[in-house]
Amino acid sequence: MQNKNTNYYAVLLRLLILTDFSIFFITFAISNQFVLQHFNNLEVLGYSLFFAFVMQLAFLGLGLYKPKLRDKWWGMVRRLILATALSFLFLMLVQTLFKQSYYLTQTLFNACLYSFVTTLLLRTLFLKVNFLGFAKRNVLILGSGERATIIENRMRRKIDRQGFNLVGYSRMPGDAKAQIPEDKIIDLDMPLSEYVVRQNIHEIVIATDERRDNLPVEELFSCKLRGVVVSDILDFFEAETGQIAVNLIYPSWLIFSEGFSSSNEIRNNLDWLFNASLAFILFLLTWPIMLLAYLAIKLEDGISAPGFYWQERVGLNGQIFRIVKFRSMKVDAERHGIKWSSEEDDRVTKVGKFIRKYRIDELPQIYNVVIGDMGFVGPRPERPEFVSHLQKVIPYYYERHNVKSGLTGWAQLKYPYGSSDEDAQEKLKYDLYYIKHRSFLMDLLILIQTAEVVILGKGR
Repeated sequence: MQNKNTNYYAVLLRLLILTDFSIFFITFAISNQFVLQHFNNLEVLGYSLFFAFVMQLAFLGLGLYKPKLRDKWWGMVRRLILATALSFLFLMLVQTLFKQSYYLTQTLFNACLYSFVTTLLLRTLFLKVNFLGFAKRNVLILGSGERATIIENRMRRKIDRQGFNLVGYSRMPGDAKAQIPEDKIIDLDMPLSEYVVRQNIHEIVIATDERRDNLPVEELFSCKLRGVVVSDILDFFEAETGQIAVNLIYPSWLIFSEGFSSSNEIRNNLDWLFNASLAFILFLLTWPIMLLAYLAIKLEDGISAPGFYWQERVGLNGQIFRIVKFRSMKVDAERHGIKWSSEEDDRVTKVGKFIRKYRIDELPQIYNVVIGDMGFVGPRPERPEFVSHLQKVIPYYYERHNVKSGLTGWAQLKYPYGSSDEDAQEKLKYDLYYIKHRSFLMDLLILIQTAEVVILGKGR
């Protein structure tokens, strides 16, 4: 029931990606002083495509294709600079390793410079004219009670509504009294199908509190025949926020909804090989950083102080395993008992604050990946004491253990560090979304976007 046919915003985003790719391709070709009649040279074509591919990955990794990027102009410029610089350094490494004649330093520098200037001008123009706000679809919410209020509260900012215009909330029989402003509530004085035509509605979202005998089924069917998308609030919420609203789930939706399948034998069999190979590569790239982190911890707290921290966590199918991290807290951090770790935790050491910010404290978990306790992508494993409590207060919490835990995940990208039951519930919404939609491509996307968290120091 998702809005595949009317999601114009997604089309515009794809157009931006295609435009960027063309810019990267052309700027590299120009930097090599080739004109159009020489593009039949397959070798030059291959190098230009590779340059464009690397630049596109860097832009993706630095969040420049995020549907709801909240940075202003200077934040966007910073991301562009980092993405271009990383591409240049990587391509220089390729030149050094493979000694490719086309990857000359001056050529690469010119191509990156031209790409940076062009994409900066393009995005500045898009910000001025609100390019990604064009052709928004008009959405009518059927309902004005408690369920509809969740949409109002969760999507109250303009950035949350970049893909659609919210026409209003239609009052329905059986709706509970809610907190939606009266000026946003619509009392229909005409058939729903007629109102939809007059207001050019593209999508109707069912968000009534009491559906039985209260839905205008014939009118909704008539609207659907006219090409209007009719969505359930759960599907709408999922498509627009990238999370599944745990507090709205009803059993039939969970059972009949597509996804939530982990029985792909090919994926399961290749999963460990992929993760172990990636862990080996990551170790080769980061062992000097890990060595420095270990020494810094020793220098701060003394040679006798432990550099690593072992802790029990709950993994796949509820199995307990021991996770290893660089110690970021004081040695006696839990002398008063176990409690949530918070963002401004006074138990964290000076070195600990730095390695947490750049996720360096997580690097020893390469060991857990290699032995199969974890993967690179998945819900973050929690301590047994917390899991036991959260299962009692949050519905469907245990479902996050139906897939292997991960070093990073969808929730880590979408939600800041949490230290309460409410934060755990918010993260579960993203974890369930990941479990429903998990695929190799989604894992790859999460890994690439994690680079933004690390490079920009957005870790906890």
